[in-house]
Amino acid sequence: MKRLAIVTSHPIQYYAPWFRHLATVANIRVFYLWDFGITEQADQGFQQVVQWDIPLLSGYDYEFVQNVSSAPGTYHFWGLQNPTLIDQVKAFQPDAVLMMNYNYASLYRFLWQWNSDWAPLLFRGDSHRLIPTSGLKATLRREVISQIYRKFSACLYVGKANYEYLRFHRVPAERLFFSPHAIDNQRFMSQIETAHETAIDWKHALGIPAATSVILFAGKLEAKKRPLDLLQAFVKANLPNVALLFVGAGQLESELRSQAPPNVYFAPFQNQSLMPRTYAIADLFVLPSYGAWETWGLAINEAMCLARPVVVSSHVGCAQDLVTPFENGLLFAAGDTDALAACLREAFSDRSRLQAWGAASQARIAQYSYTQATDGLFQAIASLQPNG
Repeated sequence: MKRLAIVTSHPIQYYAPWFRHLATVANIRVFYLWDFGITEQADQGFQQVVQWDIPLLSGYDYEFVQNVSSAPGTYHFWGLQNPTLIDQVKAFQPDAVLMMNYNYASLYRFLWQWNSDWAPLLFRGDSHRLIPTSGLKATLRREVISQIYRKFSACLYVGKANYEYLRFHRVPAERLFFSPHAIDNQRFMSQIETAHETAIDWKHALGIPAATSVILFAGKLEAKKRPLDLLQAFVKANLPNVALLFVGAGQLESELRSQAPPNVYFAPFQNQSLMPRTYAIADLFVLPSYGAWETWGLAINEAMCLARPVVVSSHVGCAQDLVTPFENGLLFAAGDTDALAACLREAFSDRSRLQAWGAASQARIAQYSYTQATDGLFQAIASLQPNG
């Protein structure tokens, strides 16, 4: 198998298991530009120190590239500055280079200075155009981004919205290969029974009555995630014997708490090892994000692994791929709290149907796995060959 270099920002809980999977079938080396996730560092969104509690560096070859940024991070353009990146990747002598990001200072430098004669470049991202823009600025932006994608010999797309984004930026269809966004399905599904058992005790500890159903929000309590929309919709829906649980932390926590009625509960940030239990407590998972930044929403993958029905806003990148209304969940127009309230009422109008939606979620997400993601990557690599 060819030598594949993978360049990405930092160890990520969703990607590390994929890299382990890849290492069993390919000769890979991952080049990390920052060490967030494996050391205790402040997370801008959670507004607290975070260090993931699952292995992120085992089972595959990797190396860190020194980041000389005065303010390391992925929340701003200058947060990744790695002067030795090109030399380190070249030293690996790859046959191809897969880039997982590009919109940082270090990666732009890499793109413009890398010679495709050394090895062709591949790209896998998840941007979308679910909120189309127009005007001169948008036109210029399209031209710039289209020029960037010309640097890549092939691109991997994670879903339908991402495919349309790449086509909009003039990536030819023959250079596009489906490599779906996935999580460690096996880790989540193997813990289903235990997760449900521990969720019962956790529900009791949180003070939620045993017979009460739970709507779950899990993530950063920040404006982009729109937890306030969910709170307002929940109050409007006025559902009997249903509680709303916010799991996470962030700048909106105090505002949410101040507006919350008695049937709204809060739990702190839960690390990765506790996420199966977190989803198991729910009867319905909701992701109400607003804006172009929610490029996929991997929390939906996680919830579906635990057989949870889902309600997703129209701005969430995975909506077209993972959610079919009245089959495994519901969709609503982002920012429309009346529509979200109607979705909540509809979901809980038939509890047996809600459970059937959850089973359908789990069946669908089985097809969004690291195996499928790898198949797409290998097809892209094969296309680089004269006879590929």
